[in-house]
Amino acid sequence: MKKYYERYKHAIPLIIYAAIYCSWFAYLEKKVVIPETIIHMKMDDIIPFCEVFIVPYFLWFAYVSITVAYCFFKNKQEYFKTCVFLFTGMTVFLIVSTLWPNGHHLRPYTMPRNNIFTALISHLYRMDTPTNLWPSIHVYNSIGTHLAVMHTPSLARNKKIRIGSFILCSSIILSTVFIKQHSVFDVLTAFIMSGIMYVIVYQADIVAACQAHRPSLKRRRVV
Repeated sequence: MKKYYERYKHAIPLIIYAAIYCSWFAYLEKKVVIPETIIHMKMDDIIPFCEVFIVPYFLWFAYVSITVAYCFFKNKQEYFKTCVFLFTGMTVFLIVSTLWPNGHHLRPYTMPRNNIFTALISHLYRMDTPTNLWPSIHVYNSIGTHLAVMHTPSLARNKKIRIGSFILCSSIILSTVFIKQHSVFDVLTAFIMSGIMYVIVYQADIVAACQAHRPSLKRRRVV
């Protein structure tokens, strides 16, 4: 048992954060019934409703989960970087949603067509209220996941995986506006936040810096 704990104890931060995030998000979904600020850009009115984009929108869950799981088992360093990237953005989202309740009025009142895709979107609309939108976590985490793929050597070496990840990431980002889940504003700000976090996590390499600092702290405690 101790051997397995030592081998997989890096799952603890993920489990704890998942519990905190899900609880906080569920609270916000119940609390924010009428948003204080309505998010809207003129470009939102130009973008048509396209129900087929519900497919990449739902694939987001598998895309993020599988990539994080792969890094967890195969590359602990990239796993920690991915967690720092994703968790930071998700925490910013929770804080913003708590202090600045927001929403939109972009969803169609009635579905323009009747098919399996519109049925799935109707189900999504019932489950997920048009509140707590900024910045788009679907967009931010998709970018973070693609960065994880591109910085994990065993994944980045495979051209098909690189291209597939880019196509899926791009499709998910587009899906957020085509199924009217997010405003273009949510997407743009998610890109800005991703750029900032890219510099912190991958260029400044904050994870390596923290790990290098830990031995010195241990030595001080021993002394």
